[in-house]
Amino acid sequence: MQRYIALDAFRGLTIALMILVNTPGSWSHVYAPLLHAKWHGLTPTDLVFPFFMFIVGSAMFFAFKKQNFQLDAPLAFKVIKRGFLIFLIGFLLNIYPFTADPDTWRVMGVLQRIGIAYIFAAFIVLLFKQRGVLVTSVVILIGYHFLLMTVGEGAYALETNLVRQVDVALLGANHIYGGFGVPFDPEGLVSTIPAIVSALFGFEVTRIISQVTDKRESMIKLIQLGAIGVLAGLALDFIIPINKALWTSSYVIYTAGYACLTLAIFVYLIDIKKLEKPMKPLLVYGTNPLFIYVLSWVWVASYVFFPVGEGNVHHFMFNSLSAIFPAKFASFLFAFLHVVFFWWCSKWLYERKIFIKI
Repeated sequence: MQRYIALDAFRGLTIALMILVNTPGSWSHVYAPLLHAKWHGLTPTDLVFPFFMFIVGSAMFFAFKKQNFQLDAPLAFKVIKRGFLIFLIGFLLNIYPFTADPDTWRVMGVLQRIGIAYIFAAFIVLLFKQRGVLVTSVVILIGYHFLLMTVGEGAYALETNLVRQVDVALLGANHIYGGFGVPFDPEGLVSTIPAIVSALFGFEVTRIISQVTDKRESMIKLIQLGAIGVLAGLALDFIIPINKALWTSSYVIYTAGYACLTLAIFVYLIDIKKLEKPMKPLLVYGTNPLFIYVLSWVWVASYVFFPVGEGNVHHFMFNSLSAIFPAKFASFLFAFLHVVFFWWCSKWLYERKIFIKI
């Protein structure tokens, strides 16, 4: 049971980091490690979303273990229903507070990717044994690389990659994220394919450590898997650039390695050193992860409804902090205070044993 607690702490850390990086006081004043890499390469922030996919896969293991990993019609319907609901909530978050022109609504996003990847990953783990899941993962990662290469020399360039071309053709340029200077969605349709493997890795790693009774052996296995993932990702980077926006195959393997290493730290602290009490804030954060993520998004987006002076509550809070602190620190403090606030929300739900599953 202790190992589950380590996974809860890992989940809590991931949600806290997602809120921290998504809620700056001003996007014009953000410390570099809290921003995504501009294209190729990796920042600490680029680890957060694949960590989220990893814990989605981990959660699938425990959910489907109750069903003895047997697929039937009711479970298939439940999987599809949940994936669709997650996708729908993500889309609604994109267009909230529903004031933008429908012709500019962005279709894809974080939860949309999770919803799609969850459905496919769930069916893969329910239809195949462990060897089949691993073979499928390898086929997907190799196949994705060759799929991207079909466009030729610009396979991994911003303007010419296949991910962008498919999204523009199917969704339309107006319904795609525009933060890269051109219509390009970092949560695109095609790049969701390798994200399935990020969830599958979380599932299989959880399967492996759940079969190990000795806590130190479990930690050692995680360190070994993590080292293999990180080194393999770095080696592949010479052929396939590590790129979060394209969710490249090397990025999947590299970030999965870091997920294993991070989980190993929690196994060491909680299972071996018995430091569960200091980890309690993260354990609390990990109990309603998707709900808290959605709540944080809606909460901050709702600041526009509360005007203060010439701006709104968001502007007022950031301006008040930046009047005291340097702009970047004020922006960070704004985000950190929201992390604390949503931890308090998680704690309130946790103490009342309210667990909202999305």
